[in-house]
Amino acid sequence: MSIASGLRGLHLPCRLVQLYAGLALYGFSSILLLRSGLGLEPWNVLHQGLAGRTGLSIGVVTTVLGALILLVWIPIRQRPGLGTISNVLVIGAAMDLSLAVLPEVHGLPARIATMAAGIVLNGVATGLYIAARFGPGPRDGLMTGLHRLTGRSIRLVRTAIEVLVVASGFLLGGSVGVGTVLYAIAIGPLAQFFLRLFAVPEPDRVSTVIAAKKPEQAILRR
Repeated sequence: MSIASGLRGLHLPCRLVQLYAGLALYGFSSILLLRSGLGLEPWNVLHQGLAGRTGLSIGVVTTVLGALILLVWIPIRQRPGLGTISNVLVIGAAMDLSLAVLPEVHGLPARIATMAAGIVLNGVATGLYIAARFGPGPRDGLMTGLHRLTGRSIRLVRTAIEVLVVASGFLLGGSVGVGTVLYAIAIGPLAQFFLRLFAVPEPDRVSTVIAAKKPEQAILRR
């Protein structure tokens, strides 16, 4: 068997490993930000606020809201993929599991370190699951669908959605802080770097250069 043939056989398994590792790591990194107490990423500000008002765990709220957002995909004609459904199911479960095993963090230096680790690992997770190319998460699909429906730019639609999400979450009691701001600044460059690092080549372009192809037009989850 040639090297190229062997790599083609590993193509789908590698993508699946990337997808589920990325989604699990995303949930873990989100809880690092929560444990830091210095502010959450935009959508989790809303998830935390809803969790506090409903008595549900933040993971359950993340899953339920993701499923509800998928219903909005119907009128805007978005089609879910394996990555879309997996996004809904895996991230929330990973968040609740991480919340159960990660202890409270005390002291400002430890909280800052936890926040920084959460942001960086979130960038790693984003690169992993998007580069696997199994379809966007429900929140990304909402953004791209509204972009297509309204004709507005992706940047404008994403900004409008996330401002609304953060404001609503804050009013519900979600945590907004320096971590929220730093996340917004850092996640784009981090995700771009890790998307290129974890790129999986197409089967018909497999060579001994594993990550030669760079993913383009990737959309970030939050």
